[in-house]
Amino acid sequence: MKKIHAFPLLLCALVLTGCGKKEETTAAAPAASSATPTAPAAPAPAVIEITANDSMKFNLTRFEVTAGQDVKVIFTNLGTMPKVAMGHNLIILKKDADVKAYADAAVMAAATEYAPAAKADQVIAHTKLLGPKQSDEITFKAPTEPGEYPFLCSFPAHFLSGMKGVMVVK
Repeated sequence: MKKIHAFPLLLCALVLTGCGKKEETTAAAPAASSATPTAPAAPAPAVIEITANDSMKFNLTRFEVTAGQDVKVIFTNLGTMPKVAMGHNLIILKKDADVKAYADAAVMAAATEYAPAAKADQVIAHTKLLGPKQSDEITFKAPTEPGEYPFLCSFPAHFLSGMKGVMVVK
């Protein structure tokens, strides 16, 4: 009888069991993100509070907003004199508007609260004419073109007395 050596059988058994399917030991790749890139968040709406008084002065003569930003202006007449003598409004004009020509035309526009209809194409936004202790709000989208946009009170002689300012679009 032939003698069978155990070592070759053991070696064959090890080789055969080692030929099975191996488990992956590498880390799985992270799952692909299903989120789509988002556009940058729009700037928060700007809220600007401007007041005027019987001294024919705005409390602000300059404010800044971001191009295309939603803007809310709250305008208050803090004065005590009657509207017919000391009414105030706030009119924001386009960048290239002729502010003096607008103010000159406004003098003749009492029927439209000193907002001349013939110059309406130069206006971005405006409040109504306010009497003492009255407020008005205007909401608009800031122009997309950076620059300086003038504003004024168009009540007769107020612009000439210094009731003016600038909205800066960045």
